[in-house]
Amino acid sequence: MRIAILSRRPSLYSTMRLKEAGKNRGHEMFIVDYLRCYMDITSRRPQVIYQGEPLKVDAIIPRIGASNTFYGTAVVRQFEMMGVFVANESQAISRSRDKLRSLQLLARDGVGLPVTGCAHSTKDIDGVISLAGGTPLVVKLIEGTQGVGVILAETKKAAQAVIEAFRGLDANILVQEYIKEAGGSDVRCFVVGGKVVASMKRQAAPGEFRSNLHRGGSAEKVKITPEERSTAVRAARTMGLNISGVDVLRSNHGAVVMEVNSSPGLEGIEKSTGVDVAAKIIEFIEKNAKAGLQRDKGKG
Repeated sequence: MRIAILSRRPSLYSTMRLKEAGKNRGHEMFIVDYLRCYMDITSRRPQVIYQGEPLKVDAIIPRIGASNTFYGTAVVRQFEMMGVFVANESQAISRSRDKLRSLQLLARDGVGLPVTGCAHSTKDIDGVISLAGGTPLVVKLIEGTQGVGVILAETKKAAQAVIEAFRGLDANILVQEYIKEAGGSDVRCFVVGGKVVASMKRQAAPGEFRSNLHRGGSAEKVKITPEERSTAVRAARTMGLNISGVDVLRSNHGAVVMEVNSSPGLEGIEKSTGVDVAAKIIEFIEKNAKAGLQRDKGKG
């Protein structure tokens, strides 16, 4: 098959590993900068054009950066219009990038979550703090990524000051209970095709409560419980993602989901677990894209 990886940076570990895994399984692999793609949206003959030539591929793996979600998902959507198999659909990617919408959908489907509040007016600060169980609590920018815009407020005055500052910048925020018993750690479950293929425990650096590896956290292989496995799979299914990284906290009231990532990195999970996650992704595409191609041939 001809498989395109939509990525802005060919040198990224995740991009290189996906290309390598695809080549090892006999596929033609291409890295495409989706911001350099342009689209012909003519009725009945949609095209994606890259470096002056129409892109003709059987499948794509979107690796869309958070700051480029609008145009990146538009390119993915154009491939969908062309009948190309996409590893993660455009709507699912957009859904996952909106933290508030994600949590609302997960809550509707009964997936375990930290107690979470959201308010628009600073006049309602006390109410939303109380709703989240008081302090300490976590204040999050809805648009933040990789731990940016996530602050632990240890007192009510600190929480009020942080919320007022964010709202003064017209930033949208969430307020969540602080899961102290997690001890600055979380579990990243990597879900591919409705199955957890690898999992790691991420531990925050000393003096830090955010466990993101980009913020100096460490990672190690971990055995997850049946509840954690079920929670991760349900969260991915709710978001409509075939490939995702589901971040779970171990709380006193069970596994709770912090975030569902539509472009999870491969480096930390592969190096800490020894699992060839890139190959798992290619295998998923083989099984599902080929099934689609066979159906299309049958129609002819």
